[in-house]
Amino acid sequence: MEKLSFTLKAARPAGGTRRQVITGVVASGNLEVLAERVLPADTCTIDIATAARGFGEVWEAVIADFVIRRPAGGLHLSINDGGARPDTVALRLAQAVRLIEEPEA
Repeated sequence: MEKLSFTLKAARPAGGTRRQVITGVVASGNLEVLAERVLPADTCTIDIATAARGFGEVWEAVIADFVIRRPAGGLHLSINDGGARPDTVALRLAQAVRLIEEPEA
């Protein structure tokens, strides 16, 4: 198990008022993302637990692209990875932001 952590400056804060959401499921080739609104509006932190060792540079590139493209400010994201491809990671991260922006149910 490899653990990675990233802290990035975010240009835009995540919208909405939900405090936390979860999306995805840890299974072969997939991952889950827990998003929590707990940080200053200009910061995004991401903690990753993955069984696929040695892909830190790939994770860093996917995470940096995500923070540029999505309003991720104020979010702490916890990722439990089951071997997901970069496109699946990007999809789950986008889903987490979308869910946290939705009104409370």
